Amino acid sequence: MPTPEQIQQDKAARRAALRTEYWRTMTNPHAHLHGESGGVYDLGLARFQAMRVSNFEHFKPTGRSFKIGMLTVVLPIVGYAWMLKRERDAREAQYRTGQVAYKDRRFKFI
Repeated sequence: MPTPEQIQQDKAARRAALRTEYWRTMTNPHAHLHGESGGVYDLGLARFQAMRVSNFEHFKPTGRSFKIGMLTVVLPIVGYAWMLKRERDAREAQYRTGQVAYKDRRFKFI
């Protein structure tokens, strides 16, 4: 079994090799001749992007996702609409009962 020092040396050697490969690829002045763009292909980033693209293909609706959607999308919209309706109805009631003079009304030119 390798000792912790050997594990640390192996990690350092792998990291140095990756760093050397990265700099060799990024600073290659002739990369355009091979059709390369000078970027390094990152397998982890490619997997992440593929996962993001295919997320909806593998989505399974559950009760938890339904609750999250209701609490973050539907409920705030419905609550805001209800507050607007209540405030406008109260203002309209004040206008109709004469509690607010015509010169003090909001939106009287619409």
